[in-house]
Amino acid sequence: MTKLSVNINKIATLRNSRGGNTPNLIQIAKDCERFGAQGITVHPRPDERHIRYADVHELKKVVTTEFNIEGNPHEQKFVDLILAVKPTQVTLVPDSDGQLTSDHGWDTVKHKAYLKETIAVFKSHGIRTSVFVDADLKMVEGAKEIGTDRIEFYTESYAKDYSINKEKAIKPFAEAAKLAAQLNIGLNAGHDLSLNNLKFFKEYVPNLLEVSIGHALISDALYFGLENTIMMYRRQLQ
Repeated sequence: MTKLSVNINKIATLRNSRGGNTPNLIQIAKDCERFGAQGITVHPRPDERHIRYADVHELKKVVTTEFNIEGNPHEQKFVDLILAVKPTQVTLVPDSDGQLTSDHGWDTVKHKAYLKETIAVFKSHGIRTSVFVDADLKMVEGAKEIGTDRIEFYTESYAKDYSINKEKAIKPFAEAAKLAAQLNIGLNAGHDLSLNNLKFFKEYVPNLLEVSIGHALISDALYFGLENTIMMYRRQLQ
């Protein structure tokens, strides 16, 4: 079964909008696991506009499933955080400072030397690595060269085109997934996956190990409740 990792950035955004500790980020992470989430994902950014670096240290104390931390390692502060916390997985994302949300994957060919060196550091500390990439065969081939354990498909194009032509939208992801399997690279996916499009993605993308979902899942929880929503997403992955 593909694992569901719940991204709790939006919970931190809501908390930070009023100050204080409501909603309680740590308690919600524990609840997500209790309700069936198989992982917790956070993406601390340099400006700490949602997840704070202090949150990551506190989450490490309570997360009992897989802990996935996303971010751009160009900031030494981020690298130091990962090495101190030692999450289950670090996902390298090429975000620029102040970027609203992730909008592209790494060029694993152009940045081969940098990524290879960075990944080696994390792996030497026993941390599983994943690299955010587009569904491009050249980028998947490049991922093999940099030594990453996994790649995470950036799925916004799939989500955007799903309602127009879902067969066309899924094709590059299915092809890239097959190549990843041939190269013995693990496969994750995330960005704009939802109750509407997740089942089809799971059915046509082979060897999918994990999906990381935040915005859509937290939004759905406003209507369906957090526990029910997590189970609804889990059912899409069965």
